[in-house]
Amino acid sequence: MLLHSKILGEGTPLVILHGFLGMSDNWKTLGNKFAENGFQVHLVDQRNHGRSFHSDDFSYQHMADDLLYYSNHYQLENIHLIGHSMGGKTAMLFATNNETKIEKLLVADIGPKQYPAHHQEILNGLAALDFDAITSRKEADLSLSKYIEDQGTRMFLLKNIYRTDKNNLGLRINLEVLSESAEDIGEALPNSSIFQGKTLFLRGDKSGYIAPTDTTLIKLHFPDASIDTVSNAGHWLHAENPPEFYDKAFTFLKA
Repeated sequence: MLLHSKILGEGTPLVILHGFLGMSDNWKTLGNKFAENGFQVHLVDQRNHGRSFHSDDFSYQHMADDLLYYSNHYQLENIHLIGHSMGGKTAMLFATNNETKIEKLLVADIGPKQYPAHHQEILNGLAALDFDAITSRKEADLSLSKYIEDQGTRMFLLKNIYRTDKNNLGLRINLEVLSESAEDIGEALPNSSIFQGKTLFLRGDKSGYIAPTDTTLIKLHFPDASIDTVSNAGHWLHAENPPEFYDKAFTFLKA
């Protein structure tokens, strides 16, 4: 099945993949900026997220295959690919499997290593949302606040809420499957996966997702990789410091 996307602008194809529990809308502002400067931007919803299809099958191989089907459908070649967090894991695997399709790869605040599962409280909070009783985002936020203290994280999650009809709310994500698959979200890139093309890893200076000790492993999988840092930003670096993220990304993609 074809992934849902928003396509902006004309020019060099640039595909952007959101993170776990996110959606293409998270990248709308930056996507428009890239589109104004020579890119045809594809803001993609990955399976079980946003407006894309729901499936019981959920793995990085499935998501990489979804992206291959998508790129073939739109006849995309020489793709510039950006992936954040879970989307970065998908982007890394896709690039190593389809090297001839990728011009440049940008991975935002995630590495090829294994990460321990750490989303349980968020998933518990989302599972506790009772849409038989909740009739507004404000009520949903109040419910989530019992599980998630950080307001920014709650605002990010609340974007998943939509009106299923004029009287009821629901979640766009396939929460059941994503909860069952949460242990697999942090899995490492396969040992044999190598991408020889130009690659940039961008990390947030307040995030611990990419440590200095990860450089060796990154270079093993991505020999032509460089690593740079976005200041005053944590894991959601593109949302926390969009101007600096854009400048570093645009400079890399256009070089």
